[in-house]
Amino acid sequence: MGNGSHSTAQDSVPFVLWFAATHADDYRVAVTACVEAGGDMDTTAAMVGGIVACRTGVPADWPARREPLPPA
Repeated sequence: MGNGSHSTAQDSVPFVLWFAATHADDYRVAVTACVEAGGDMDTTAAMVGGIVACRTGVPADWPARREPLPPA
C-alpha cells in the first residue's frame, strides 16, 4: 500500500482508508500520522481529515489556527 507519492487513486485511496480506519476516533492523530507518512501529504491528509471529521468533528482549536481566508 502506497503513501500517495505517485498521486494515483489506486495508490492513495487504500492508504487513506487504512489511516482513517486505524485512527477513526482521533482526528489529530489521524491527520498527523498521515502527514508524517510522507508522499502527497496535502491530498492524503485532507482526505483522511474529511473522513475522520465525519465521525469526530474537527478539534475546536484547529479552525482558529488556520491561515486567514481572503475576503469574499
